[in-house]
Amino acid sequence: MPEQFYAHSENNHGEKHILSKHLKRTSELAESFVNSPTLKPIFRMAGLLHDLGKYQTEFQTYLIKGGKRGSVPHSVWGAGYARIKGMNEIAFAIDGHHKGLPNKSNLKNDTEAFSRNEIPGFDNVFKTFLSDNVITENELTIPKIEQQDVLQKELFIRYLFSALTDADWLDTEEHFDSDTSKNRIGQGLEIDELIYKLEKELSSKSKNGEINQLRNQMRDLVLNKATMPCGFYSLNLPTGIGKTLISVSWALNHAKKHNLKHILIVLPYINIIDQTARIFKGIFGDELVLEHHSAYNENETVTHNDENNLSSIQKRKALACENWDFPIIVTTTVQFFESLFSSKASKCRKIHNIAESVVIFDEVQSLPKEILLPTLSMLKNIQKLMNTSFLFCTATLPAFEKRDKFNGIDAIYPLIDNPSEVFLKTKRVDYNLLRNLDPIDINTLMSAVSESGTSVLVIFNTKKAVMNFYELAMNNSKFWKRYYHLSTAMCPSHRFEKIEEIKNDLDLKKGCKILVSSTQLIEAGVDFDFPCVFREMAPLESIIQSAGRCNREGRLPNNGKVYLFQLQETSMPDRTYKACAEYAKSLIQDDLSKLDSHIFFQEYYSQIVNLFVEPDRNNIIQAQEGFNFETVNDGYHLIQHKTKGLYVYNYNDESRKLLHSVENKEFLSRDDYRKMQMFTVQVFNNFLFENEGVYKKIPQGILVWYGNYDHDTGISVKPIEADELVV
Repeated sequence: MPEQFYAHSENNHGEKHILSKHLKRTSELAESFVNSPTLKPIFRMAGLLHDLGKYQTEFQTYLIKGGKRGSVPHSVWGAGYARIKGMNEIAFAIDGHHKGLPNKSNLKNDTEAFSRNEIPGFDNVFKTFLSDNVITENELTIPKIEQQDVLQKELFIRYLFSALTDADWLDTEEHFDSDTSKNRIGQGLEIDELIYKLEKELSSKSKNGEINQLRNQMRDLVLNKATMPCGFYSLNLPTGIGKTLISVSWALNHAKKHNLKHILIVLPYINIIDQTARIFKGIFGDELVLEHHSAYNENETVTHNDENNLSSIQKRKALACENWDFPIIVTTTVQFFESLFSSKASKCRKIHNIAESVVIFDEVQSLPKEILLPTLSMLKNIQKLMNTSFLFCTATLPAFEKRDKFNGIDAIYPLIDNPSEVFLKTKRVDYNLLRNLDPIDINTLMSAVSESGTSVLVIFNTKKAVMNFYELAMNNSKFWKRYYHLSTAMCPSHRFEKIEEIKNDLDLKKGCKILVSSTQLIEAGVDFDFPCVFREMAPLESIIQSAGRCNREGRLPNNGKVYLFQLQETSMPDRTYKACAEYAKSLIQDDLSKLDSHIFFQEYYSQIVNLFVEPDRNNIIQAQEGFNFETVNDGYHLIQHKTKGLYVYNYNDESRKLLHSVENKEFLSRDDYRKMQMFTVQVFNNFLFENEGVYKKIPQGILVWYGNYDHDTGISVKPIEADELVV
């Protein structure tokens, strides 16, 4: 046996990573990631045992002399010992700390030989481990975990796995790249400073006008409940009241009361993140706000080339995307939930930093109904196990609470006791049914829109309908000064430019009449203020969100007009969307005044979940109850229809120059991915199949579209000229 044992090979200073020091530091870090005195010994034990297998002579030989990576397995040794001793949660975490959390059967197969005492040399390896760490086997005990229900136990394994993985990677990084490690200096949630900055921002805003006075009243009411216990809360207010700042004001004061560590703002769409993060950076400072969404590559690391070009704040942010060790985090529902349900170490690493935090969900009605039960179940268990508070913000509050045949959340406490009064005070639109929602053709719709006599926003369910109406308007109507098309066929940079142009044209002082034809992408996070909105029949939440783009600031002398219509030839995004739209139609035709009642949405939501939706369509909870982490990972997706990103080369000079600047790079940085995201359009596989030869995959894995790009409507599938084909 060698006199010294190592965890990792030499770093740039020629120093090997001493194994006992690595185990000690990993156990200390893992323990520090949890506050519960009962759980601390369990987290510490996972860190101590995780690399027990590296005491094999074969592993030490491999490390010193070199060999094929993974040729001497080590994770299974610590997992096997934990299983022998009945520490099954630790066994899961250790077995997966490199390859990811396994299914229960795979863990059993991995460790079966240990439970049968069939591993040659195990006793000698274990004795060496005890001797090198100056401990006895009697010290390798943990307190008995309080009886948990099976789903809480499943989450506990994820929590432990997250802490172990982060601790292991952090100490390994300290060995190999101490400069990067230094950039991870955590910054606590300086509550008093943040509250002061927010108060300063709010005090600078106008207090005149009915809406501003109402905003201040709502904020005062909400702050009165900031000292309530950690749990589930709702903020149900109309669009335009300022839910974003009101919710963060509550969250900061709630965090101060309960000594919570992070504020997470979780948003449904990437297009909302930039503007939301910009607001928070303007208030709190860029150094305290982290954005994390799909523009960041999950497996990417900060390279030395990046180091030369990034400020210290940028370096900290790039690293914090890996584990969310940051005061204020703005992210997407996809990033948040698919991390919670993942089996991958790189995604789960951040889970422990959700503990003892405040999580604000904006536009919570957008959570997919087909995975609603496992989603709510996960939140319930996080609240119990990790002492986290959740705030649901929306103008259309879903029925998430427990009821007959729906195992929802036990209690959600409203921050506004009488939202009905607020909704009545802020009623800014009148609803109308076009032809009582009898199906009409697109020409009839065009006539009705033209008769409005003002600027109009027309929202459709599909990109095809948007394009058809836009082309009809361009060819047949001269009423409006400008015509706009908005859909996800346009890259984000293009959409943002058009949105700013539209907002500028809507300035009442300019009197510029415009017509906008759009998909539902503008229903959240796009603060349009049209005097008139036409909305194709859709689920109730989409109708109400669309109405929020009409007379948003209440500047019209009378209410704005919202017209609902049904097209003869139409399609819906999916079956659930169609069923919900048809049910909403039947209710509205029966009594249109229901749209003015905010309670109506909760009644509608509970009914559609009961009638039309399988809220656990992929049997996620069953897989969780069986501790089948890989199965859960494969079955839980917020976006059911998978798309691929196409980088638009021909959008403008900037898009062309950006591609040329990255073509010769071996690896792309987060900053590269972020910039390229602005020129990327998401498409389905059938689009790629139908347009082979117009795009190509560059060595960095990016799909690049070299075909037509229309500067009004986006990616074009017009006939391709021969010289446009990629060969």
